[in-house]
Amino acid sequence: MCNVNNNLLVFGYGNPARGDDGIGPVFVERVRAMNIRGVDTDSNYQLTVEDAYNIAGYQYVFFVDALASGDAPFTMLRIDGFEESGSISSHSVLPGEVVMLAKELFHAELDAYLLGIRGYCFEEFTEVLSARAEDNLKITLNFFVKKLETLK
Repeated sequence: MCNVNNNLLVFGYGNPARGDDGIGPVFVERVRAMNIRGVDTDSNYQLTVEDAYNIAGYQYVFFVDALASGDAPFTMLRIDGFEESGSISSHSVLPGEVVMLAKELFHAELDAYLLGIRGYCFEEFTEVLSARAEDNLKITLNFFVKKLETLK
């Protein structure tokens, strides 16, 4: 497992070149800039089966992604089990599938959550978040920092 000393991983995913779809990686950049003790960060365009190995050494994992619809500013869900997607491919999997693989293959004992941050502009090729998505991101970051206190 990749974790050496920290017990929490924040994993953001999405395409930073597609406007608000990049909100997960931007969230990770902002958390990384805070330099919070005990917190590691990672990001990618999408989740893969290999991420099961990467998350297995952590006690807590927060997956962060953009929501194209639903509640604003964000939704937080606990990932309790396997999310049915039809199949697991090596190119893109859901957070619940990554967690399931980490538990089954690497005997991981972790609590996992999905932070879905509401975005609005996904069709443009831009690396800038929309103003409303930026507002939602800031609110979610404040929530996340407070949530960390309850996990210590």
